Order: sequence, then structure tokens, then C-alpha cells
Amino acid sequence: MALTNLKPQEIEKEFYKDLHTELLFINLGPSHPASHGTLRTFCALDGETIVSAVTEIGYLHRGFEKTVENKTYNQVIPYTDRLNYVSSIMNNVGFSKAVEKMLDIKITDRCIFIRVILSELMRIVDHLVCIGANLVDIGALTNFWYLYNQRETVYTILEKLTGARLTNSFTRIGGLYRDLYPGFEGDLKFALKEIEKAAMDVTKLIKKNRIFVDRTQNVCIVSKEDAISWGFTGPCLRASGVEYDIRKAHPYYYYDQFEFDIPVGQVGDTYDRIFLRFEEIYQSIKIIRQYMKKLPGGPINTDDKRAAIPDKKDTYSNIEGLINHFKVVYEGVKVPAGEIYDCTEAANGELGYYIVSDDTGNPYRVKVRPPCFYIFSAFNQLVEGYMIADAVATLGSLNIIAGELDR
Repeated sequence: MALTNLKPQEIEKEFYKDLHTELLFINLGPSHPASHGTLRTFCALDGETIVSAVTEIGYLHRGFEKTVENKTYNQVIPYTDRLNYVSSIMNNVGFSKAVEKMLDIKITDRCIFIRVILSELMRIVDHLVCIGANLVDIGALTNFWYLYNQRETVYTILEKLTGARLTNSFTRIGGLYRDLYPGFEGDLKFALKEIEKAAMDVTKLIKKNRIFVDRTQNVCIVSKEDAISWGFTGPCLRASGVEYDIRKAHPYYYYDQFEFDIPVGQVGDTYDRIFLRFEEIYQSIKIIRQYMKKLPGGPINTDDKRAAIPDKKDTYSNIEGLINHFKVVYEGVKVPAGEIYDCTEAANGELGYYIVSDDTGNPYRVKVRPPCFYIFSAFNQLVEGYMIADAVATLGSLNIIAGELDR
């Protein structure tokens, strides 16, 4: 019987009954400093080697999918922020895009460009936090501040744009909360330049550092076959050598009209997962600069009355505008009966929304396909046979965001 098929309690009974060896049972999380959220992995240890592990999901009690059944479509957007709260605007964009597809609403080009610029900025922030926190776990504290300071630079921009730093709730069905503020381009150029410098500085510090290399190379390797079998997407899939990115495979928002590369790993170990994110930071910067260069003018919101809130002058000066405003806000955007699945390439992989509508202003059913759920589900198989220190470094390289797990 294979170790991976047994629970920790069964390991001791089956394999160690005649060896006079006691296994130590511990919890990695949910309160362990290196768990980065409410994650629990119950481990059986022989010394410091993980003989068997069981991952458990369900400590955060978000209840996203059930809660949003009682909200209008626009009221759902703040709840999407709380899925991957490190790159919240990407969740906003994914949900809005799915609903707009159901409504067959074409959003404006300016809205599309701004959504992509902010999404790629969020991808950079997500990777900065992932790499920085992971390096702290490995013992490289100095590098954390190089990266985390640039995260704060971006959050200052988001605060000026959206009014919030972490959970931004910036999109609306058919558009955005507001247009870019005066001076946004200058702030963005400065931030991107600083991020590039910080990423290069950290790369120089760790790439040939013996401690870092020993802790990450050939540790918890995920093969191409296993990555596909486990349902990996995003950086964890590409680190295993699978060149799949929704922005290239199923282009949306004009991604196919701009130039960027898809970084791919060779080994699929912790080292590859970390450095692939460095490369994706550079590619996201490249995308943002191209989109900013061609950013069109015009409105940011659709003029489709099913989703658009009328201008104040129309709301206050004629009864039709007042009624339209009341119905969109109070009753919500009415989506025709039907179902749809739509996805985007989020920071950690494929973020999909399966939405069922019953022709009302509230979704009948929303099912989220978050990338972290599938990645964390394979964590126990990934770390068995490795040491605790390897598991800690690997968990950081997978970048599990607990808000996506217990939905």
C-alpha cells in the first residue's frame, strides 16, 4: 500500500508496528507562522521527514458562493475582492467580464485598456508579495523589504484611484467606478521603474546564494504530467514546463494584439516557481507600458441602459432617467435566464466563474473556479518524503491564498 493512500494514523499502524519507531504528529497551520493564512496540513513525521500529510480546507468560512445569491450583480463585486485579496481587482474584472458576456454587452475600449493595466499591476503586486514572503520563510529577510516597499508604492496609486488599498471594488457591470485620475501615468511610470530595479536587486542577491539554492533547487518537483493531472494552472503549471496561459491560448481584451512572452520552467521545483514569477513581473511591466502607450480616449462605461446608471442630469431632470436609475440600483442589472462559464488568467492561474441566471437582478447560482483550490489540494502529495523546511519553502512558492479555498 502506497504512503500517499494512507492517513497519518494508518501509517503508524501499517509500517511502524514492529520497528519501535514513534511518529510525531503535528499541524502545519492554521496558526503556524509559515502557513500564510488559515491553511492546515496534518503531518506524520519521522524525525524531520514528512512521511504522510493530509491537507484540510475549511477554516476561513467565507461562504462566498451562497452569500452572493442574495445580492445584485454589482453588489457581488465587493465580495469578489475577498477571494484573492492580494490581487483583488483581477477578481472584479473576471466576474464583471463573465456577467457582461451573459448580457452580450460590449464595453468601451478605454474600459478594456484600463482593466488590463490594473490587472497586470495586480499581477505584479501578487508576485511581489508571494516572492517576498517566501524569502522570509527561507531566511532572507532583507529581500522582503526590497519587494514589499514597491507593493506599497502601487497601493498608494490604487488608493488615489479607487479609495481603497487592499479591496478595491473598482469595476462595475459594463464599466468602471471612475476614470484614471490626473497624474496617473506619471505615478505608474515611477512605480514600474522602481519595481524593475527592486526585482533586479533581489535577483542578484539570491540567484547564486548557496543557502537559497540548497533550499529550493530539486525540492518538491512537479512533473508536467502531475501538474496537468492535479489541475494546476498559472505560474505553478508553467514552472513545470507547460506553456499554457489563457491570455495566449484564449485571448481576451486585445492581449493577442500586444507583444509579451510566456515564461516556462524546466525542472518544476521550488526554484523554478519563484524565478518564473520574477520573469512574469517583467512581462507584466512590458504589457502595461504597451497598453498605456495606446490608451484610447472616450467613456469608461457602456451606454447600454440595462447596466448603465444614467447621468445625474438625466436622473434629476426627467422621469425616464429617474426610473432607469432606480431599477438598476434597487433591482439590479437583470441578466437573461441561462448559464455561462468564463475565465481570465489571474495571478495564480485560471480564475473562472460559472454563473446561472433566472432572469432576475440576483444570480441564481455562482460557482467559482479558483486556481489555489486545486494547487493546495495536491500539497500533501507534493511534500511527502521531504523535510519540514522543504514544505515551508514549497508552500510559499505555490502562493496559496486562503480566501479562494473556502468559498
